[in-house]
Amino acid sequence: MSNDYQFDVLIIGSGAAGLMSAIQLSNTLSIAVIAKDKILEGSSYYAQGGISAVLDPDDNFESHVRDTINTGFHLGNEKSIRFMVEHAPNAISDLEKAGVIFSNTGNKYDLTTEGGHSSKRVAHVADKTGQSIQVNLLAQAKKKKNIRLFEEYVAVDLVVKEDRCFGSYVLNKNSKEILTFSSKKTILATGGASKSYLYTSNPDTSTGDGIAMAYRAGCEITNMEFTQFHPTCLFHPHAKSFLISETLRGEGAKLLLPDGQEFMHKYDDRLELAPRDIVARAIDNEMKVNGFDCVYLDFSFKEAEWIKSRFPTITQRCIQLGIDISKEALPVVPAAHYTCGGVNTNINAQSNIPNLFAVGEVAHTGVHGANRMASNSLLECIVFAKSCAQHINESMSDKQLPTIPKWDDSRVAPSKEKVVIAHLWHEIRLIMWNFVGIVRSNNRLKSAQLKIQQINKEVNEYYQIYTVTEDLIELRNLAQTSKIIVESALSRKESRGLHFNQDYPNKLDKTQNTVMIKQ
Repeated sequence: MSNDYQFDVLIIGSGAAGLMSAIQLSNTLSIAVIAKDKILEGSSYYAQGGISAVLDPDDNFESHVRDTINTGFHLGNEKSIRFMVEHAPNAISDLEKAGVIFSNTGNKYDLTTEGGHSSKRVAHVADKTGQSIQVNLLAQAKKKKNIRLFEEYVAVDLVVKEDRCFGSYVLNKNSKEILTFSSKKTILATGGASKSYLYTSNPDTSTGDGIAMAYRAGCEITNMEFTQFHPTCLFHPHAKSFLISETLRGEGAKLLLPDGQEFMHKYDDRLELAPRDIVARAIDNEMKVNGFDCVYLDFSFKEAEWIKSRFPTITQRCIQLGIDISKEALPVVPAAHYTCGGVNTNINAQSNIPNLFAVGEVAHTGVHGANRMASNSLLECIVFAKSCAQHINESMSDKQLPTIPKWDDSRVAPSKEKVVIAHLWHEIRLIMWNFVGIVRSNNRLKSAQLKIQQINKEVNEYYQIYTVTEDLIELRNLAQTSKIIVESALSRKESRGLHFNQDYPNKLDKTQNTVMIKQ
């Protein structure tokens, strides 16, 4: 049996950005979508909140652009932001054509507000927007005969010849074979890297795979110091990083200390609706100063039936854990949530390596700057996936693919020490949480750098002598992405947005992006 596949387009990742790219590509192209778990498993599926767009007659593009720039602490790329905002209403239409039915009040969208927005502009499907988008996009992809879906296939490395990308080496998790997927165009849609932190709202798939592979291939990786910590992850031993949507605060939920006191007034005039970096730092500070394990989010003053209909997913999960949110406050903590940096791209999702594209959280389009505004992430996925697909449709050539050498595993042996991988994985996440967290300092960052460099050395030695497994692939990517995050954080000599360094507490008047390229 040949272990080669050839496609016009290889899409690595099956979230909203990957699936949207697939269904927007021409029917004349052969397309592979590979998912390292089940097709629907990933951050997109768990996105509760919504997708931002100017849909209210009293709202306007300029306001959405301004809010995004301000929330990103003026580090965002205005051209990219404007492109995303102006294409947002069409993104909503595209999703509706795919079958998504947004919550409405009669003939109007039931728009809500989230942190950073100055108007109601977040369209949602109750509190399971991502799930609805994923399920409907997948149904569309399955209808197209030119799209082939591969579940439980893990990309190992990109294939780069003569400085151009021609696909990827991919591990079939079931057969344990490494296959060659060669392609004329490759789209990274692998999501973010928040699993590099001990506490995260992300599913297990978010291990920075696309970022690490792109870095090894020679891509520019931009602004990785900006990890967004979601302020409110449910604090419960059995919750496994269950997110409590920002929309609760948009609908009036209050943050409280264990004794019932409010505290956000000490940090920002916008209170609970301040941007996420401010709310997360406020919670982090209260926990550290007072020695609390968590703070509380109270919604019990709302009518029980309304809570149940507006937040069915959250209500149900909390009831399973013995919490009735209509009667008691929820215990919450901040958790790593979103990677604002990534593979540097233009508005057509092109990286600096020909034939290689990146869409969604893996990409740095410039729309988030130093802090992502709530509900701009699903929007970014849909808008840039579409522009990526249109560009590929218009630029696909008939040139034959070069011959790609098969994967060579003749010099490696199966590992008998899986405990090493588990130990190093845990050590990375502990280091990142304790030394590269919500509040940073030069000493902590330098200490993290030394520890992470040593772990990278160990992982690379391990990788050279043992057979590749999914755990080893993820560990290697996690170690490399963590190293990029630490070095990016050390190189930024100011505090801006999500990056707060006690040794440089102020913003610089003039600043620029942090760009890392493999030397």
